[in-house]
Amino acid sequence: MRAVIQRVTSSRVLVKEEIVGEIGSGLLILLAIHNDDEELTLDKLAEKIINLRIFEDEFGKINLSLKDVVGEAMVVSQFTLYGKTEKGNRPSFLDSARPDKAKPFYDKFVELLAVKGIKKVATGKFGALMSVQLINEGPTTIIIDL
Repeated sequence: MRAVIQRVTSSRVLVKEEIVGEIGSGLLILLAIHNDDEELTLDKLAEKIINLRIFEDEFGKINLSLKDVVGEAMVVSQFTLYGKTEKGNRPSFLDSARPDKAKPFYDKFVELLAVKGIKKVATGKFGALMSVQLINEGPTTIIIDL
């Protein structure tokens, strides 16, 4: 599993110019499922992301987690995170899980964030052509591979 997380002051996702998801301060999570991923990894990734200390405390130190700041989460599926570019000019996405596997994993991940105490979890639309808008705070961007 691969996630690119960005600390944001706001984020929203549009599909055909219609807002399908929107959050305030928190994390934008771009999520890719690998062919070999197992469901057990979902819980581990959710725990890692919500407890990752990447928000500033009252002293300006990066010391607080998404849970600590009562932040929101936007989860967007992005199979292209597993694009391989070693050969030629057209990326290969053979390592990305097919939709029949990826969609249930994506849905379960979104559910886990809510179960683990994230009050607002918004999403894009799985498999759709999306416009992702964000205001990256910091900027802070972290890549997690599990």
